Amino acid sequence: MRTMQHTLSNSVHCSGIGLHSGKMVSLTIHPAPVNHGIKFARVDISHRPVIHAHFRQVIDTSLATTISSDGVIISTIEHLMAAFTGMEIDNALVEVDSFEIPIMDGSAEPFTRLFKNVGFRAQESKRCFFVIREPIEVAEDGKSVGIFPCDSFKITYTIDFPHPMLKEQTLTISVENEIFEQEISRARTFGFAQQVDFLKKNGFALGGSLDNAIVIDQSNNILNKDGLRYSDEFVRHKILDFLGDLSLLGMPIIGHVIANKSGHTLNHALLEKVITQTRCWQTSTWPEEDKVSMAAG
Repeated sequence: MRTMQHTLSNSVHCSGIGLHSGKMVSLTIHPAPVNHGIKFARVDISHRPVIHAHFRQVIDTSLATTISSDGVIISTIEHLMAAFTGMEIDNALVEVDSFEIPIMDGSAEPFTRLFKNVGFRAQESKRCFFVIREPIEVAEDGKSVGIFPCDSFKITYTIDFPHPMLKEQTLTISVENEIFEQEISRARTFGFAQQVDFLKKNGFALGGSLDNAIVIDQSNNILNKDGLRYSDEFVRHKILDFLGDLSLLGMPIIGHVIANKSGHTLNHALLEKVITQTRCWQTSTWPEEDKVSMAAG
């Protein structure tokens, strides 16, 4: 785990279809100075408004995570944010010419590959972490997510959909950049063919296709000709989404996340609770100084 802040060594560019608009979107990611965090600039608007990637800017979690400032929005940020988190990039400026981030192949792998190709630059400032001292949990309608004391950052995630291919998948993983790249980044978003048809008829998912999602038909067949990238790709993608949502705290976590059937809305509720439960965490550089004694998670 990196102890110093990092940014990209140089700018990177990509383009792709917007999941909901179905229109081509161009994206350029620039290095940024220490303590800048991750920010988005809408270059298709004359005054180039900038939105900080922070949970207090979240306005919608129904179909994706959407942030906003002064009426300007950026949507479907979770896969790119997961790539920043998984590859431990603290500071970057993302320029985008649309209201949504391109869906690429439905995973974080295209962004991860871009970052690796250009390389990373260590910066002259330590990373600061939320170190979890006491459990913080939220639950609703049989779903739950919490963060518990631990001496590292790891996630245990369980999904249990009423479908034979999506039933009772559980995975525990330590989140470090090499593990993220190999075990999580390639996991794609997924859905059912009838859901995709419904969304498109109502003006959503206009860019959705087998090129950027796993699609399951009513006969329980995966329509993607190459099948799954992992046998448990569904739960791995949920971990990817969670990493993107968790990144909106603005600092990395030292703790053990345990999630059961959570989604964007409950993930956001957890972030809201973390900030209010100040006795349950402390901020600290890690692990070189200000070490704290914590129970194993």
